[in-house]
Amino acid sequence: MAVAPVEAAVTPPTSLAASSAAAATDATSGGLWSFALAAFVSGLLALVTPCVFPLIPMTVSFFTSGSGSRQQGILKAVVYGLSIIFVYVVVGLLVTILLGADGLNLISTHWLPNLIFFVVFVVFGLSFLGLFEITLPHGMVNKIDAQADKGGWGGVFFMALTLVVVSFSCTGPIVATILSLAAQGERVTPVVGMLGFSLAFALPFTLFAIFPAWLKGLPRSGGWLNTVKVVLGFVELMLALKFLSMADLAYHWNLLPRDIYLVLWIALSGLLGFYLLGRFKLSHDSDLTHLSVGRLLMAVLAFSFMTYLVPGLFGAPLPLLAGYLPPQSRNDFTLARPEQVASTPVSATGNSLCEAPRYAEFLELPHGLPGYFDLEQAKRCARAQNKPIFIDFTGHACVNCRKMEATVWKDPQVLKRLREDFVVVALYVDDKASLPQNEWYVSAHDGKQKTTLGKKNADTQLTGFNVNAQPYYVLLDPNSATDLAHALTPPIAYEPDVAAFVQFLDAGLAQFRQQAAVAGR
Repeated sequence: MAVAPVEAAVTPPTSLAASSAAAATDATSGGLWSFALAAFVSGLLALVTPCVFPLIPMTVSFFTSGSGSRQQGILKAVVYGLSIIFVYVVVGLLVTILLGADGLNLISTHWLPNLIFFVVFVVFGLSFLGLFEITLPHGMVNKIDAQADKGGWGGVFFMALTLVVVSFSCTGPIVATILSLAAQGERVTPVVGMLGFSLAFALPFTLFAIFPAWLKGLPRSGGWLNTVKVVLGFVELMLALKFLSMADLAYHWNLLPRDIYLVLWIALSGLLGFYLLGRFKLSHDSDLTHLSVGRLLMAVLAFSFMTYLVPGLFGAPLPLLAGYLPPQSRNDFTLARPEQVASTPVSATGNSLCEAPRYAEFLELPHGLPGYFDLEQAKRCARAQNKPIFIDFTGHACVNCRKMEATVWKDPQVLKRLREDFVVVALYVDDKASLPQNEWYVSAHDGKQKTTLGKKNADTQLTGFNVNAQPYYVLLDPNSATDLAHALTPPIAYEPDVAAFVQFLDAGLAQFRQQAAVAGR
Protein backbone atom coordinates (compact mmCIF):
# COMPACT_ATOMS: atom_id res chain seq x y z
CA MET A 1 0.00 0.00 0.00
CA ALA A 2 1.49 3.33 -1.06
CA VAL A 3 1.93 6.07 1.46
CA ALA A 4 2.48 9.76 1.03
CA PRO A 5 6.03 11.06 1.43
CA VAL A 6 6.89 12.82 4.65
CA GLU A 7 9.37 15.46 5.61
CA ALA A 8 13.04 14.70 5.18
CA ALA A 9 13.51 14.81 8.92
CA VAL A 10 11.30 11.75 9.33
CA THR A 11 12.52 8.27 8.57
CA PRO A 12 11.25 7.17 5.11
CA PRO A 13 8.09 5.06 5.21
CA THR A 14 9.85 2.09 3.65
CA SER A 15 12.41 2.09 6.43
CA LEU A 16 9.65 2.41 8.98
CA ALA A 17 7.81 -0.55 7.54
CA ALA A 18 10.96 -2.64 7.32
CA SER A 19 12.00 -1.84 10.88
CA SER A 20 8.52 -2.49 12.19
CA ALA A 21 8.27 -5.78 10.35
CA ALA A 22 11.69 -6.80 11.58
CA ALA A 23 10.75 -6.04 15.16
CA ALA A 24 7.53 -7.98 14.87
CA THR A 25 9.35 -10.88 13.20
CA ASP A 26 11.99 -10.98 15.91
CA ALA A 27 9.35 -11.08 18.63
CA THR A 28 7.34 -13.75 16.86
CA SER A 29 10.42 -15.80 16.09
CA GLY A 30 11.53 -15.75 19.72
CA GLY A 31 8.03 -16.66 20.80
CA LEU A 32 7.89 -19.57 18.37
CA TRP A 33 11.19 -20.98 19.59
CA SER A 34 10.05 -20.72 23.19
CA PHE A 35 6.70 -22.28 22.32
CA ALA A 36 8.39 -25.12 20.40
CA LEU A 37 10.63 -25.83 23.40
CA ALA A 38 7.63 -25.83 25.75
CA ALA A 39 5.81 -28.22 23.42
CA PHE A 40 8.90 -30.48 23.32
CA VAL A 41 9.00 -30.59 27.13
CA SER A 42 5.26 -31.40 27.10
CA GLY A 43 6.03 -34.33 24.80
CA LEU A 44 8.59 -35.62 27.29
CA LEU A 45 6.01 -35.29 30.07
CA ALA A 46 3.52 -37.28 28.01
CA LEU A 47 6.02 -40.15 27.84
CA VAL A 48 5.94 -40.67 31.60
CA THR A 49 2.16 -41.04 31.86
CA PRO A 50 0.55 -44.41 32.64
CA CYS A 51 -0.89 -44.70 29.11
CA VAL A 52 2.43 -44.31 27.31
CA PHE A 53 5.41 -45.34 29.44
CA PRO A 54 4.59 -49.09 29.59
CA LEU A 55 4.25 -49.14 25.80
CA ILE A 56 7.86 -48.10 25.18
CA PRO A 57 9.57 -51.47 25.90
CA MET A 58 6.65 -53.41 24.39
CA THR A 59 6.77 -51.46 21.12
CA VAL A 60 10.55 -51.41 20.85
CA SER A 61 10.75 -55.17 21.37
CA PHE A 62 8.50 -55.60 18.32
CA PHE A 63 11.04 -53.88 16.09
CA THR A 64 14.13 -55.53 17.60
CA SER A 65 12.89 -59.13 17.83
CA GLY A 66 11.00 -59.50 14.55
CA SER A 67 11.77 -61.94 11.76
CA GLY A 68 13.57 -59.34 9.65
CA SER A 69 17.16 -58.13 9.96
CA ARG A 70 18.27 -55.68 12.63
CA GLN A 71 18.73 -52.99 9.97
CA GLN A 72 15.16 -53.50 8.77
CA GLY A 73 13.91 -53.34 12.37
CA ILE A 74 15.73 -50.04 12.92
CA LEU A 75 14.35 -48.65 9.66
CA LYS A 76 10.82 -49.61 10.67
CA ALA A 77 11.34 -47.97 14.07
CA VAL A 78 12.43 -44.77 12.32
CA VAL A 79 9.35 -44.89 10.08
CA TYR A 80 7.26 -45.54 13.20
CA GLY A 81 8.66 -42.41 14.86
CA LEU A 82 8.18 -40.33 11.72
CA SER A 83 4.59 -41.59 11.46
CA ILE A 84 3.88 -40.38 15.01
CA ILE A 85 5.28 -36.96 14.08
CA PHE A 86 3.23 -36.94 10.88
CA VAL A 87 -0.03 -37.70 12.72
CA TYR A 88 0.43 -34.87 15.24
CA VAL A 89 1.62 -32.33 12.65
CA VAL A 90 -1.48 -33.10 10.57
CA VAL A 91 -3.56 -32.34 13.67
CA GLY A 92 -1.77 -28.99 13.96
CA LEU A 93 -2.37 -28.27 10.27
CA LEU A 94 -6.06 -29.11 10.58
CA VAL A 95 -6.41 -26.71 13.52
CA THR A 96 -4.74 -23.95 11.50
CA ILE A 97 -6.82 -24.58 8.35
CA LEU A 98 -10.15 -24.97 10.13
CA LEU A 99 -9.75 -21.93 12.32
CA GLY A 100 -7.82 -19.59 10.03
CA ALA A 101 -6.57 -16.17 11.12
CA ASP A 102 -9.99 -14.92 12.22
CA GLY A 103 -10.68 -18.13 14.10
CA LEU A 104 -7.45 -17.89 16.04
CA ASN A 105 -8.30 -14.35 17.05
CA LEU A 106 -11.84 -15.44 17.97
CA ILE A 107 -10.51 -18.12 20.32
CA SER A 108 -8.26 -15.65 22.10
CA THR A 109 -10.99 -13.05 22.72
CA HIS A 110 -14.56 -14.40 22.42
CA TRP A 111 -16.32 -15.62 25.56
CA LEU A 112 -17.71 -18.84 24.06
CA PRO A 113 -14.46 -20.64 23.04
CA ASN A 114 -12.75 -19.44 26.21
CA LEU A 115 -15.51 -20.85 28.39
CA ILE A 116 -15.45 -24.09 26.38
CA PHE A 117 -11.70 -24.38 26.93
CA PHE A 118 -12.21 -23.63 30.62
CA VAL A 119 -14.73 -26.47 30.97
CA VAL A 120 -12.61 -28.87 28.88
CA PHE A 121 -9.52 -28.18 30.98
CA VAL A 122 -11.45 -28.67 34.21
CA VAL A 123 -12.81 -31.98 32.87
CA PHE A 124 -9.32 -33.09 31.78
CA GLY A 125 -7.87 -32.03 35.12
CA LEU A 126 -10.45 -33.98 37.11
CA SER A 127 -9.83 -36.97 34.84
CA PHE A 128 -6.11 -36.81 35.59
CA LEU A 129 -6.91 -36.66 39.30
CA GLY A 130 -8.78 -39.95 38.90
CA LEU A 131 -12.42 -38.87 39.05
CA PHE A 132 -13.19 -40.64 35.74
CA GLU A 133 -11.42 -41.93 32.62
CA ILE A 134 -11.63 -40.29 29.20
CA THR A 135 -11.39 -42.85 26.38
CA LEU A 136 -12.13 -42.89 22.69
CA PRO A 137 -14.78 -45.30 21.32
CA HIS A 138 -13.54 -48.90 21.31
CA GLY A 139 -14.80 -49.40 17.75
CA MET A 140 -12.44 -46.71 16.46
CA VAL A 141 -9.47 -48.18 18.34
CA ASN A 142 -10.23 -51.72 17.10
CA LYS A 143 -10.48 -50.65 13.44
CA ILE A 144 -7.14 -48.84 13.55
CA ASP A 145 -5.53 -51.75 15.40
CA ALA A 146 -6.79 -54.17 12.75
CA GLN A 147 -4.99 -52.16 10.07
CA ALA A 148 -1.79 -52.34 12.13
CA ASP A 149 -2.07 -56.16 12.32
CA LYS A 150 -1.81 -56.41 8.51
CA GLY A 151 1.91 -55.72 8.76
CA GLY A 152 4.12 -54.11 6.10
CA TRP A 153 5.01 -50.44 5.96
CA GLY A 154 1.36 -49.47 6.09
CA GLY A 155 1.04 -51.53 9.24
CA VAL A 156 3.89 -49.56 10.81
CA PHE A 157 1.99 -46.33 10.17
CA PHE A 158 -1.19 -47.74 11.68
CA MET A 159 0.80 -48.95 14.70
CA ALA A 160 1.83 -45.35 15.23
CA LEU A 161 -1.77 -44.20 14.80
CA THR A 162 -2.88 -46.87 17.29
CA LEU A 163 -0.40 -45.55 19.84
CA VAL A 164 -1.73 -42.01 19.38
CA VAL A 165 -5.33 -43.17 19.83
CA VAL A 166 -4.72 -45.58 22.73
CA SER A 167 -2.72 -42.98 24.65
CA PHE A 168 -5.39 -40.29 24.14
CA SER A 169 -6.66 -40.38 27.73
CA CYS A 170 -3.23 -39.21 28.92
CA THR A 171 -1.94 -37.21 25.97
CA GLY A 172 -5.27 -35.59 25.03
CA PRO A 173 -5.19 -32.98 27.79
CA ILE A 174 -1.55 -32.11 27.02
CA VAL A 175 -2.23 -31.82 23.28
CA ALA A 176 -5.33 -29.73 24.00
CA THR A 177 -3.22 -27.42 26.17
CA ILE A 178 -0.67 -26.90 23.40
CA LEU A 179 -3.30 -26.30 20.72
CA SER A 180 -5.35 -23.93 22.87
CA LEU A 181 -2.29 -21.84 23.73
CA ALA A 182 -1.13 -22.00 20.11
CA ALA A 183 -4.51 -20.76 18.94
CA GLN A 184 -3.75 -17.43 20.61
CA GLY A 185 -0.58 -16.87 18.58
CA GLU A 186 0.32 -16.77 14.90
CA ARG A 187 -1.22 -19.19 12.42
CA VAL A 188 1.92 -21.34 12.30
CA THR A 189 2.03 -21.98 16.06
CA PRO A 190 -0.31 -25.03 16.07
CA VAL A 191 2.00 -26.77 13.58
CA VAL A 192 5.12 -25.77 15.51
CA GLY A 193 3.54 -26.91 18.77
CA MET A 194 2.58 -30.31 17.40
CA LEU A 195 5.99 -30.72 15.77
CA GLY A 196 7.78 -30.04 19.06
CA PHE A 197 5.43 -32.30 21.03
CA SER A 198 5.56 -35.22 18.59
CA LEU A 199 9.33 -35.02 18.19
CA ALA A 200 9.81 -35.59 21.91
CA PHE A 201 7.03 -38.19 21.93
CA ALA A 202 8.48 -40.23 19.04
CA LEU A 203 12.18 -39.92 19.86
CA PRO A 204 12.42 -42.61 22.58
CA PHE A 205 10.74 -45.26 20.44
CA THR A 206 13.28 -44.72 17.68
CA LEU A 207 16.34 -44.38 19.91
CA PHE A 208 15.54 -47.45 22.03
CA ALA A 209 15.02 -49.47 18.84
CA ILE A 210 18.47 -48.43 17.61
CA PHE A 211 20.08 -48.94 21.03
CA PRO A 212 17.97 -51.69 22.71
CA ALA A 213 20.49 -52.08 25.56
CA TRP A 214 19.26 -48.71 26.86
CA LEU A 215 15.97 -50.37 27.83
CA LYS A 216 17.70 -51.90 30.85
CA GLY A 217 18.16 -48.40 32.24
CA LEU A 218 14.45 -47.56 32.11
CA PRO A 219 12.73 -47.46 35.50
CA ARG A 220 9.98 -50.01 36.03
CA SER A 221 6.36 -49.02 35.75
CA GLY A 222 4.70 -48.39 39.07
CA GLY A 223 2.78 -46.00 41.25
CA TRP A 224 5.04 -43.11 40.24
CA LEU A 225 3.28 -43.01 36.87
CA ASN A 226 -0.02 -42.16 38.52
CA THR A 227 1.78 -39.48 40.53
CA VAL A 228 2.88 -37.83 37.27
CA LYS A 229 -0.70 -37.98 36.04
CA VAL A 230 -2.03 -36.35 39.23
CA VAL A 231 0.58 -33.59 39.00
CA LEU A 232 -0.56 -32.88 35.45
CA GLY A 233 -4.14 -32.81 36.71
CA PHE A 234 -3.34 -30.00 39.13
CA VAL A 235 -1.53 -28.13 36.34
CA GLU A 236 -4.54 -28.50 34.04
CA LEU A 237 -6.86 -27.03 36.68
CA MET A 238 -4.55 -24.06 37.13
CA LEU A 239 -4.35 -23.49 33.37
CA ALA A 240 -8.15 -23.62 33.12
CA LEU A 241 -8.37 -20.38 35.10
CA LYS A 242 -6.47 -18.52 32.37
CA PHE A 243 -9.26 -19.07 29.84
CA LEU A 244 -11.98 -18.01 32.25
CA SER A 245 -9.90 -14.95 33.10
CA MET A 246 -9.53 -13.89 29.44
CA ALA A 247 -13.28 -13.92 28.88
CA ASP A 248 -13.82 -12.22 32.22
CA LEU A 249 -11.43 -9.37 31.37
CA ALA A 250 -12.68 -8.83 27.82
CA TYR A 251 -16.35 -8.67 28.86
CA HIS A 252 -15.86 -7.07 32.31
CA TRP A 253 -17.84 -9.72 34.18
CA ASN A 254 -15.67 -9.29 37.31
CA LEU A 255 -16.00 -13.00 38.12
CA LEU A 256 -12.30 -13.69 38.57
CA PRO A 257 -10.36 -10.71 39.92
CA ARG A 258 -6.65 -11.04 40.56
CA ASP A 259 -7.06 -11.86 44.27
CA ILE A 260 -9.49 -14.74 43.66
CA TYR A 261 -7.27 -16.03 40.84
CA LEU A 262 -4.25 -16.03 43.17
CA VAL A 263 -6.16 -17.66 46.02
CA LEU A 264 -7.16 -20.55 43.73
CA TRP A 265 -3.61 -20.98 42.43
CA ILE A 266 -2.22 -20.88 45.97
CA ALA A 267 -4.73 -23.52 47.10
CA LEU A 268 -4.00 -25.81 44.12
CA SER A 269 -0.23 -25.53 44.43
CA GLY A 270 -0.45 -26.11 48.19
CA LEU A 271 -2.61 -29.21 47.71
CA LEU A 272 -0.13 -30.47 45.12
CA GLY A 273 2.71 -30.05 47.61
CA PHE A 274 0.86 -31.95 50.34
CA TYR A 275 -0.05 -34.69 47.84
CA LEU A 276 3.58 -35.11 46.83
CA LEU A 277 4.55 -35.37 50.51
CA GLY A 278 2.02 -38.20 50.86
CA ARG A 279 -0.31 -36.35 53.22
CA PHE A 280 -3.32 -37.69 51.27
CA LYS A 281 -3.99 -40.20 48.48
CA LEU A 282 -6.23 -40.20 45.43
CA SER A 283 -7.81 -43.12 43.59
CA HIS A 284 -5.35 -45.39 41.73
CA ASP A 285 -2.55 -44.30 44.08
CA SER A 286 -0.42 -47.05 45.56
CA ASP A 287 0.75 -47.02 49.16
CA LEU A 288 3.67 -44.69 49.75
CA THR A 289 6.19 -46.55 51.91
CA HIS A 290 8.86 -43.88 51.69
CA LEU A 291 9.37 -40.44 50.18
CA SER A 292 11.66 -40.45 47.15
CA VAL A 293 14.04 -37.61 46.46
CA GLY A 294 12.14 -36.82 43.25
CA ARG A 295 8.83 -36.40 45.07
CA LEU A 296 10.50 -34.32 47.74
CA LEU A 297 12.05 -31.97 45.19
CA MET A 298 8.74 -31.64 43.34
CA ALA A 299 7.02 -30.84 46.64
CA VAL A 300 9.64 -28.16 47.28
CA LEU A 301 8.84 -26.65 43.87
CA ALA A 302 5.10 -26.70 44.57
CA PHE A 303 5.47 -25.01 47.96
CA SER A 304 8.01 -22.53 46.54
CA PHE A 305 5.53 -21.56 43.85
CA MET A 306 2.80 -21.18 46.47
CA THR A 307 5.08 -19.00 48.59
CA TYR A 308 5.94 -16.84 45.57
CA LEU A 309 2.24 -16.25 44.93
CA VAL A 310 1.30 -15.17 48.46
CA PRO A 311 2.82 -11.62 48.30
CA GLY A 312 0.71 -11.04 45.19
CA LEU A 313 -2.36 -10.96 47.43
CA PHE A 314 -0.94 -7.87 49.10
CA GLY A 315 0.02 -5.99 45.93
CA ALA A 316 3.33 -7.55 44.83
CA PRO A 317 3.53 -7.40 41.00
CA LEU A 318 4.80 -11.01 40.51
CA PRO A 319 6.63 -10.17 37.24
CA LEU A 320 7.39 -13.81 36.39
CA LEU A 321 3.65 -14.43 36.00
CA ALA A 322 2.69 -11.02 34.60
CA GLY A 323 1.36 -12.49 31.37
CA TYR A 324 -0.90 -15.01 33.07
CA LEU A 325 -2.50 -13.11 35.93
CA PRO A 326 -5.28 -10.51 35.75
CA PRO A 327 -3.99 -6.94 36.10
CA GLN A 328 -3.63 -5.27 39.47
CA SER A 329 -6.61 -3.04 40.06
CA ARG A 330 -7.44 -3.38 43.73
CA ASN A 331 -6.44 -5.56 46.67
CA ASP A 332 -8.89 -7.32 48.95
CA PHE A 333 -5.91 -8.08 51.19
CA THR A 334 -3.68 -5.42 52.70
CA LEU A 335 -1.19 -5.12 55.56
CA ALA A 336 -1.75 -1.38 55.82
CA ARG A 337 -3.85 0.17 58.58
CA PRO A 338 -7.32 1.40 57.50
CA GLU A 339 -6.35 5.07 57.93
CA GLN A 340 -3.33 4.53 55.65
CA VAL A 341 -5.49 2.99 52.94
CA ALA A 342 -8.03 5.80 53.19
CA SER A 343 -5.35 8.47 52.88
CA THR A 344 -3.58 6.91 49.91
CA PRO A 345 -4.37 8.80 46.70
CA VAL A 346 -5.71 6.79 43.82
CA SER A 347 -3.27 8.43 41.43
CA ALA A 348 -0.66 10.91 42.44
CA THR A 349 -0.47 12.20 38.89
CA GLY A 350 -4.17 12.40 38.02
CA ASN A 351 -3.91 16.20 37.63
CA SER A 352 -1.81 15.80 34.47
CA LEU A 353 -4.91 14.70 32.56
CA CYS A 354 -6.81 17.31 30.57
CA GLU A 355 -10.22 15.63 30.91
CA ALA A 356 -11.74 12.57 32.55
CA PRO A 357 -10.75 9.49 30.51
CA ARG A 358 -13.51 7.57 28.79
CA TYR A 359 -13.78 3.90 29.78
CA ALA A 360 -11.74 4.49 32.96
CA GLU A 361 -14.47 2.73 34.95
CA PHE A 362 -13.28 -0.63 33.58
CA LEU A 363 -9.86 0.03 32.02
CA GLU A 364 -6.67 1.20 33.67
CA LEU A 365 -3.00 1.80 32.95
CA PRO A 366 -0.28 0.01 34.96
CA HIS A 367 1.88 1.59 37.66
CA GLY A 368 -0.59 4.42 38.28
CA LEU A 369 0.21 6.09 34.95
CA PRO A 370 -2.24 8.80 33.89
CA GLY A 371 -3.60 8.32 30.41
CA TYR A 372 -6.51 7.63 28.11
CA PHE A 373 -8.25 4.76 26.37
CA ASP A 374 -9.66 6.84 23.54
CA LEU A 375 -7.34 8.15 20.81
CA GLU A 376 -9.20 11.39 20.15
CA GLN A 377 -9.14 12.30 23.82
CA ALA A 378 -5.39 11.63 23.93
CA LYS A 379 -4.83 13.80 20.85
CA ARG A 380 -6.72 16.72 22.36
CA CYS A 381 -4.72 16.54 25.57
CA ALA A 382 -1.41 16.11 23.72
CA ARG A 383 -2.12 19.22 21.64
CA ALA A 384 -2.98 21.20 24.78
CA GLN A 385 0.20 20.06 26.55
CA ASN A 386 2.40 20.12 23.43
CA LYS A 387 3.50 16.52 23.92
CA PRO A 388 3.78 13.53 21.59
CA ILE A 389 1.40 10.59 21.98
CA PHE A 390 2.51 7.16 23.14
CA ILE A 391 0.04 4.68 21.61
CA ASP A 392 -0.07 1.26 23.23
CA PHE A 393 -1.97 -1.23 21.06
CA THR A 394 -2.69 -3.90 23.65
CA GLY A 395 -5.22 -6.55 24.65
CA HIS A 396 -6.65 -8.30 27.68
CA ALA A 397 -5.46 -11.66 26.31
CA CYS A 398 -2.00 -10.37 25.36
CA VAL A 399 0.64 -12.20 27.43
CA ASN A 400 3.59 -10.20 26.09
CA CYS A 401 1.78 -6.93 26.83
CA ARG A 402 1.62 -7.82 30.51
CA LYS A 403 5.26 -8.89 30.47
CA MET A 404 6.30 -5.55 28.98
CA GLU A 405 4.31 -3.63 31.58
CA ALA A 406 5.71 -5.69 34.47
CA THR A 407 9.37 -5.73 33.40
CA VAL A 408 10.02 -2.78 31.05
CA TRP A 409 7.41 -0.14 31.86
CA LYS A 410 8.14 -0.37 35.57
CA ASP A 411 11.80 0.63 35.05
CA PRO A 412 12.31 4.14 36.49
CA GLN A 413 13.80 5.42 33.23
CA VAL A 414 10.81 4.27 31.19
CA LEU A 415 8.20 5.23 33.78
CA LYS A 416 9.62 8.76 34.13
CA ARG A 417 9.52 9.35 30.37
CA LEU A 418 6.00 7.98 29.95
CA ARG A 419 4.76 10.03 32.87
CA GLU A 420 6.42 13.34 31.98
CA ASP A 421 7.13 13.45 28.25
CA PHE A 422 4.18 11.70 26.60
CA VAL A 423 0.41 11.49 26.67
CA VAL A 424 -0.23 7.77 27.01
CA VAL A 425 -3.20 6.05 25.36
CA ALA A 426 -3.89 2.33 25.69
CA LEU A 427 -6.01 0.96 22.84
CA TYR A 428 -7.42 -2.47 23.74
CA VAL A 429 -8.06 -4.39 20.53
CA ASP A 430 -10.07 -7.19 22.17
CA ASP A 431 -12.34 -5.26 24.51
CA LYS A 432 -16.03 -6.10 24.05
CA ALA A 433 -17.54 -2.89 25.44
CA SER A 434 -20.15 -1.51 23.04
CA LEU A 435 -19.62 1.86 21.45
CA PRO A 436 -22.43 4.44 21.54
CA GLN A 437 -24.54 3.88 18.43
CA ASN A 438 -23.63 7.28 17.03
CA GLU A 439 -19.98 6.15 16.96
CA TRP A 440 -20.59 3.04 14.90
CA TYR A 441 -18.94 3.14 11.50
CA VAL A 442 -18.06 0.97 8.52
CA SER A 443 -14.34 0.35 8.14
CA ALA A 444 -12.61 1.32 4.92
CA HIS A 445 -10.20 -1.54 5.56
CA ASP A 446 -12.59 -4.52 5.55
CA GLY A 447 -16.00 -2.96 4.89
CA LYS A 448 -17.41 -4.25 8.20
CA GLN A 449 -19.31 -2.24 10.77
CA LYS A 450 -17.40 -1.56 13.98
CA THR A 451 -19.65 -1.54 17.04
CA THR A 452 -17.30 -2.30 19.96
CA LEU A 453 -14.31 -0.54 21.46
CA GLY A 454 -12.00 -3.44 20.63
CA LYS A 455 -13.05 -3.62 16.98
CA LYS A 456 -12.56 0.12 16.60
CA ASN A 457 -9.05 -0.02 18.07
CA ALA A 458 -8.10 -3.08 16.04
CA ASP A 459 -9.31 -1.33 12.90
CA THR A 460 -7.20 1.73 13.80
CA GLN A 461 -4.12 -0.46 14.04
CA LEU A 462 -4.80 -2.40 10.85
CA THR A 463 -5.80 0.62 8.78
CA GLY A 464 -2.96 2.85 9.91
CA PHE A 465 -0.12 0.38 10.41
CA ASN A 466 -1.12 -2.83 8.61
CA VAL A 467 -0.25 -4.80 11.75
CA ASN A 468 -2.49 -7.05 13.83
CA ALA A 469 -0.20 -8.09 16.68
CA GLN A 470 0.16 -6.84 20.21
CA PRO A 471 1.96 -5.26 21.92
CA TYR A 472 2.63 -2.61 19.30
CA TYR A 473 3.95 0.79 20.34
CA VAL A 474 3.66 3.94 18.23
CA LEU A 475 4.95 7.48 18.93
CA LEU A 476 2.90 10.11 17.13
CA ASP A 477 2.55 13.86 16.74
CA PRO A 478 -1.02 14.66 17.86
CA ASN A 479 -1.45 16.97 14.85
CA SER A 480 -0.61 14.26 12.30
CA ALA A 481 -2.55 11.37 10.83
CA THR A 482 -2.57 8.05 12.70
CA ASP A 483 -0.59 6.00 10.24
CA LEU A 484 2.85 4.53 9.66
CA ALA A 485 4.00 7.37 7.43
CA HIS A 486 3.61 9.89 10.24
CA ALA A 487 5.13 7.90 13.10
CA LEU A 488 7.88 9.86 14.83
CA THR A 489 10.18 6.84 14.85
CA PRO A 490 9.75 3.23 13.68
CA PRO A 491 7.10 1.54 15.85
CA ILE A 492 8.22 -1.45 17.86
CA ALA A 493 6.59 -4.62 19.13
CA TYR A 494 7.69 -6.78 22.07
CA GLU A 495 11.02 -5.36 23.27
CA PRO A 496 12.25 -6.77 26.62
CA ASP A 497 15.47 -4.70 26.54
CA VAL A 498 14.92 -1.61 28.71
CA ALA A 499 17.78 0.30 27.08
CA ALA A 500 16.34 -0.30 23.60
CA PHE A 501 12.90 0.82 24.77
CA VAL A 502 14.34 3.99 26.31
CA GLN A 503 16.16 4.66 23.04
CA PHE A 504 12.87 4.26 21.17
CA LEU A 505 11.15 6.79 23.46
CA ASP A 506 14.03 9.26 23.26
CA ALA A 507 14.21 9.05 19.46
CA GLY A 508 10.50 9.78 19.14
CA LEU A 509 10.65 12.67 21.60
CA ALA A 510 13.69 14.20 19.83
CA GLN A 511 11.94 13.93 16.47
CA PHE A 512 8.79 15.57 17.90
CA ARG A 513 10.79 18.48 19.30
CA GLN A 514 12.71 18.87 16.05
CA GLN A 515 9.49 19.00 14.04
CA ALA A 516 8.00 21.50 16.50
CA ALA A 517 11.10 23.71 16.22
CA VAL A 518 10.92 23.66 12.40
CA ALA A 519 7.20 24.45 12.45
CA GLY A 520 7.78 27.37 14.85
CA ARG A 521 10.25 29.18 12.64
